[in-house]
Amino acid sequence: MQTPPDRHPYPSHWEADVVLRDGGTARIRPITAEDADRLVSFFEQVSDESKYYRFFAPYPRLSAKDVHRFTHHDHVDRVGLAATVGGEFIATVRYDRIDAEGRPASAPADEAEVAFLVQDAHQGRGVASALLEHIAAVARERGIRRFAAEVLPANTKMVKVFTDAGYQQQRSFEDGVVRLELDLEPTDRSLAVQRAREQRAEARSVQRLLAPGSVAVIGAGRSPDGVGRGILRNLLGAGYTGRLYAVNSTLPEGTAEVDRVPAHRSVRDIGEPVDLAVVAVPAERVPQAVTDCGEHGVQGLVVISAGYAESGPEGRERQRELVRQARSYGMRIIGPNAFGVINTSPEVRLNASLAPELPLAGRLGLFTQSGAIGIALLSRLHRRGRGLWGLSTCVSAGNRADVSGNDVLQYWYDDPDTDVALMYLESIGNPRKFTRLARRTAAVKPLVVVQGARHSGIAPTGHAGAATRLPHATVSDLLRQAGVIRVDTVTELVDAGLLLAGQPLPAGPRVAILGNSESLGLLTYDACVAEGLRPLPPRDLTTAASPDDFRAALTAALADDACDAVVVTVIPSLGESTRRGEDESLAAALRAAAASCPAKPVTVVHVELGGLAEALSAAASTGPRAATAPDPAGRLPQPPARPEPPPRAPEPPPHHRIPAYPAAERAVRALAEAVKYAQWRRDIADPGKVPEYDDIDEQGAGDLIEHLLAKAADPRGLTLEADDARHLLGRYGIGVHQALPAPDADTAARAARDAGYPVALKTTAPHLRHRPDLGGVRLDLADEEQLRRAYRELTHTLGRPAELRPVVQAMVARGVDTVVRAGHDPVAGAVLSFGLAGAASELLGDTAHRLIPVTDREAGNLVRSIRTAPLLFGWRGSAPVDTAALEELLMRLSRLVDDHPEVVTVALEPVVVAQEGLSVLSATVRLAPPPARDDLGPRTLPAY
Repeated sequence: MQTPPDRHPYPSHWEADVVLRDGGTARIRPITAEDADRLVSFFEQVSDESKYYRFFAPYPRLSAKDVHRFTHHDHVDRVGLAATVGGEFIATVRYDRIDAEGRPASAPADEAEVAFLVQDAHQGRGVASALLEHIAAVARERGIRRFAAEVLPANTKMVKVFTDAGYQQQRSFEDGVVRLELDLEPTDRSLAVQRAREQRAEARSVQRLLAPGSVAVIGAGRSPDGVGRGILRNLLGAGYTGRLYAVNSTLPEGTAEVDRVPAHRSVRDIGEPVDLAVVAVPAERVPQAVTDCGEHGVQGLVVISAGYAESGPEGRERQRELVRQARSYGMRIIGPNAFGVINTSPEVRLNASLAPELPLAGRLGLFTQSGAIGIALLSRLHRRGRGLWGLSTCVSAGNRADVSGNDVLQYWYDDPDTDVALMYLESIGNPRKFTRLARRTAAVKPLVVVQGARHSGIAPTGHAGAATRLPHATVSDLLRQAGVIRVDTVTELVDAGLLLAGQPLPAGPRVAILGNSESLGLLTYDACVAEGLRPLPPRDLTTAASPDDFRAALTAALADDACDAVVVTVIPSLGESTRRGEDESLAAALRAAAASCPAKPVTVVHVELGGLAEALSAAASTGPRAATAPDPAGRLPQPPARPEPPPRAPEPPPHHRIPAYPAAERAVRALAEAVKYAQWRRDIADPGKVPEYDDIDEQGAGDLIEHLLAKAADPRGLTLEADDARHLLGRYGIGVHQALPAPDADTAARAARDAGYPVALKTTAPHLRHRPDLGGVRLDLADEEQLRRAYRELTHTLGRPAELRPVVQAMVARGVDTVVRAGHDPVAGAVLSFGLAGAASELLGDTAHRLIPVTDREAGNLVRSIRTAPLLFGWRGSAPVDTAALEELLMRLSRLVDDHPEVVTVALEPVVVAQEGLSVLSATVRLAPPPARDDLGPRTLPAY
């Protein structure tokens, strides 16, 4: 992009792709001098009424002077942005900086006049709202704090754009014109408005992909073994309710049908609108297919084709170009390298995937980033669900170059057909947004996640998006804080999903155990203890127990107020001739007992010798249909134009869906996850508060930070000297005990006299810091003689004083040594961490994490969530320490990092928590220019 010398450089970081209200996409970018012809063409397509609303007078055409003015900007005082689709303008917005009298001005003037123009065909799509978000962000970047706009009263749509934005505003009426003034500082309301619009738009964009009115399969050719032909058969076999087209450029001239589906050589030849295109052609032919789809107005793409980022650098660039090309036409993409999408709704019956048949309809939503895992999950749900735990929708996104798990979460949030969301993720490109969406979703329906590639530290090569530097354990903690049910395997994913979809949430951790095997009951009891549940003594019904005995025992257990959930353990009888009948009778008895108390969950552990799992589900068979065999000539039989949908099993009431597990550990683990999730749901009803402390000097801390950054030699930031760190933390009421340098024995003696005996002598060299096991610490030195002896021992054993950097510090009350850290991850945001100092956190990784800011409730949970927490609460007869002081420290540090994003890392180590109070013995603080907060900016799709 050419930039004349009198203008500022072209601001490429203002370019962004956005999702509009109807689910389509548009590109927002600065207007440049090269856009003159586009601007003229755009203006010609705007109605006279819209022009009148914009210019307050008839304005049939733009003059040459107008075109020059509207395409030449300095990108500071005069800015113009355009929304484009297919490279053409669909809307424009501009601002001009003005002074108090409304005349053109430059900085420091902080007000600008703003005006919009939207092509009539695109009004109502939310284009102006998206442009307002982006032009406001640009204005704030350029030092503009207020927008002024004059609107005719009849232009109600534009008045609504301003008034609904959520900014603080003033409104006046003068000379027949409505004057609006908007304060551009983001508010809680403006952020809520922005996120609500984001949710509706992204949900709608996924809905268009999952419920299309028409589908074209590009690559459905003559070969019956081709991928495209297979997907076409899968769509037909599912009974897809919309219009279906087969497209292949190699079809012989005059071919009218493929598998009795209308056939065309190009999407452009289809005489009707196409909502979704499934692309299954070689990668080198995809660009032409995308162009054809874009020119025809296709709304979205599912790209099955491989050969993209998963294949190396050349494929990654091909993937980038695919996304850019599709978005330029306003289309969203699932894939490439995707397994496909499924929607079992009777109104849609979409199987645009490689799955040979449509799963039965159910209440589980499934998202996976891996086709292989998608196949495994579909198979397990089919085998375990027996028709009762079917799918609502399934998205297997492959390389997720565009549509990601975040988008699908937006869709599931208010999807009435999905009760439980299951996700297999191999990378979380934007943990900050994912945790925000997950928290909102988990508040209304369970979200179960298993994360692959969590120990390798790298995402699969095909995956797009930024990656967090946070360890997997930290990400896992943050997901749990957001209400996500985080499991380790796909088996646990299915186990938890079946329980949550079929049973109510437990009111607490108390578990009754009953069954006809004492040994199996004891195993279940041990599993409950291991998972942190509170099992009641198992009740052994003996092997002679009849179905009526089970029914009576389960009914009694469910009626017991001391019980929150029940695990039934069953071993089958050995008589083959009577087993099936007994299984069905026992299943009926258990379902009847569960129906008597539908508010408590019931699970069954069964030894797999009989058909109890099948009988419990009580569903019609959903076994796979026999494969279609070709005739002697190798031709597949032609499917009917629209096959009748396969029969659907009747859906029983929720309390009849009793999940059965082949091992006690699996049933109990699933139940334990449900207990923790239910507790989280109760906790968010009262999340606590971020406390205010009267002694916090926020302004003083800000001034000190500004001063320290200004004098830093490195513009990237600096690590504070000990005194500066102590002064900054002190502004937030965090006291740090002073450590006095001791470069020689005499200085050490003077420092000890100043501090007061007894003292500690410690080395601060990086390789010895916080390593008392290496002998670099001497405690309880009562006088000068002991101090000098310890000094000689340290320097003789470990090295010269210049290498050891010894310090003297007054002794503090004994207690439990802990470590508290806070830091900014560029993707996840600010994170607070806590653990016990030493081996517990460093070797065993026993550290807990929370997103900042933390509330008083979250601070308490953080302290109690580490495995070694009992050491703080009087383990084995020791004295409990002052955890209230510890929680206050956590909240004060959280406030500091939240109030001042320039504080990028803080490490307090050790923090000695005594029976009364605590002592921070060392603090390391690093300052840097604040990282960008992409979650506070305008709505954008991930840059690619």
